Amino acid sequence: MLRRLLSCLAIACSIASGTAAAAESSSAPDAAHALTGRPLLEALRSGGLTLYFRHTSTDFSKLDGAMRDYRDCANQRMLSDKGRDEARLIGRAIAELKIPVGEVLASPYCRTSETATLMFGRATADNAIREEAGNNYAALKRLLAKPVGAAGVNRAIVGHGTPFRAIAGPPHLAEGEAAVLKPLGERYVVVARITLGDWATLADATKKVEAHR
Repeated sequence: MLRRLLSCLAIACSIASGTAAAAESSSAPDAAHALTGRPLLEALRSGGLTLYFRHTSTDFSKLDGAMRDYRDCANQRMLSDKGRDEARLIGRAIAELKIPVGEVLASPYCRTSETATLMFGRATADNAIREEAGNNYAALKRLLAKPVGAAGVNRAIVGHGTPFRAIAGPPHLAEGEAAVLKPLGERYVVVARITLGDWATLADATKKVEAHR
């Protein structure tokens, strides 16, 4: 009887542990910290957050297998014209919404560096953000948890979908989608996800509020 009870307890603990692990690995906004609409915009305007973008739309007719190094753009999957337009649109929306961005980091691949440059006019390559087979992305974990150094600004990171999913869990970021993170030093929480269409929604909400002032 005691053995059966202990066995049941072990199974229950295993199920609970598995459920907790699954919950911890989700990159959906954390229920206790989730922000949308005006509260999200106010938080972004206050600074201290990290915007992790997956690069915008790419041309899948060419992959990365033949590239010699990260500067070899001719042999990498690159942004499509649609992707370049998307990056410019996001950059304009961030500027028009008066969201302050300080440090801009990008994976050294051409598509990520170009996305960041079209959005913000600058980018610093950081190998912690790169996509790499067999990488456990420990350096990226530390970067996402690192508090934003300067007061009143946000950090922008342009990377890939696979590394972010590997450490934060599903759902996978769409091309051009951003996860908004609150860095806490040892860890981070996801407070929002912003799709391409959400930038226009944020702008519209702002205009309506300001029109009634």
